[in-house]
Amino acid sequence: MRTLIVSDLHLGSAAGVDLLRRPALRAQLLEALEGVDRLVLLGDLLELRHGPRREALAAARPFFEELGRVMGAPPAREIVAVAGNHDHALIETWLEHRSELPAPPPLGLEQRIEAGAASSMMALLAEWSAPARLTVAYPGLWVRPDVYATHGHYLDCHLTIPTLERLGIGAMGRLMRRPTRAFIGPDDYEAVTVPVFAWIDAVARQAPTGDALNGGMTVRAWRALGGAPQPPSSSAATNGSAPGGWAHRNGTRGGIRELTRVRSRSLARTLRNRALAGAFPLGVAALNRAGLGPFNSDLSSGELRRAGLRAMGEVAARLGVGNAHVVFGHTHRAGPLPGDNLAEWRGPGGARLINTGCWTYDAYFLTPTPGESPYWPGSCVLVEDDGPPVLRRLLESRTHAELAPA
Repeated sequence: MRTLIVSDLHLGSAAGVDLLRRPALRAQLLEALEGVDRLVLLGDLLELRHGPRREALAAARPFFEELGRVMGAPPAREIVAVAGNHDHALIETWLEHRSELPAPPPLGLEQRIEAGAASSMMALLAEWSAPARLTVAYPGLWVRPDVYATHGHYLDCHLTIPTLERLGIGAMGRLMRRPTRAFIGPDDYEAVTVPVFAWIDAVARQAPTGDALNGGMTVRAWRALGGAPQPPSSSAATNGSAPGGWAHRNGTRGGIRELTRVRSRSLARTLRNRALAGAFPLGVAALNRAGLGPFNSDLSSGELRRAGLRAMGEVAARLGVGNAHVVFGHTHRAGPLPGDNLAEWRGPGGARLINTGCWTYDAYFLTPTPGESPYWPGSCVLVEDDGPPVLRRLLESRTHAELAPA
C-alpha cells in the first residue's frame, strides 16, 4: 500500500500563510496523490488557535471537498486524520468519552476511530471528504510494521527551548507530580499536555488570540536573539533606505521625516534586542531553578533542529517503538535533507526519524533563495510497501512571490 503523509497544513491561519487554501498550490498536492492508496493528514490540519473555529472550518472546506473528489474517484481511497496540538479539539469528544469509562484501558500507540466519534468538527471534515472515507487515528498509526507516524507534539515535553507551551507543560507536570523522566506511554504525555491545549482552545473559541498563544512571541524572541535569517519580505528596497525606496522617490521633507522615524525604530529595536540577549540566559537559569526545565539559552538554528530531534528521539524511546522509522511533523523543519548529520536523526532507542515539513509560508524561517531553507513549505513523505520512507519537496521550485501571502 502506497501511503502519502503530509502534516501541518494549518488551514484557517489568520495570517493567510496556509498554502492549501489556494487552488494552484492545492493542485500540486492533489497531483502527487496519483497512484497513492492512502493519504495521512498528520496533525495540525486546522489552525484552531487563531480565533473561532468556524473561520478555520470555512477556510478548510474547499480543500477537503477537492480532496474528496480526487481520493473518492473509483476505487475510493482512504484518508486518515491525526490530531495535533493546534487542532487537538478534533479528538476532544472521543477523549472526553474515554475518560468517563469506569476503567479505561491504557491509551495505545494507535486507536482507530470513526470521524463522528472523534468530534463534530471531524465529522464535518469526513462529510466534505466524501465519497472518500475519512477515519481518525490517535495519537498515531502504524503505516507499516516498521513505520510509525504521529504528529510529534509529545516532543514538547522534552524540549529544551522555553516556548510558552513548553513552560505550561512543565508547570502542569510539576502540579501533577508527573516528571517527564518517568514517562512510559501515551497516557503520561496526554495527562500533562491536554490541560494546556484545552486552555488555549478555550481562549481561541472566544476571540482571535495574540502572539503569546499562537507562537508569534516565540518567533520574535528567536529573531531578537539572532536565530533567524533576514526575512525575504524585509529589505532595504522596501523600507525606503535604499535607492529607489519611497524616501528616495519622494525626495520630500515628509519622506525624510519618515525615513528618520524608520531608522529610530530600528535603533530602538536593536537596543531592545541587546537587552533581551543579555537577560535571556538569566531568565533561562531562573526557569531551571524553578524546576520547569531543563532549558538551554542557545536559540541558534542548529540548536533548534537538534533540540527538536533530541526531544522526538526521547518520545520514540519512551513509546517503545524500537528502531522503527518514525514520521512526524510539528516542528515544520523537513528532514533529513542532503547535508544533514544523520546521527542527529537517530533516537536513543534506535528510532529513525523523518520529518514531513509543513504547508505554511513561515517567512521568518526562510532564506532569500527559494527552496534553500529546510523550513521551505510543501513537503510530504511517501511510504511504499518496503524500503525507507522518502521525503519529497513538492513546492521546491516555487518562488517567494508565488507562496507569500498577498
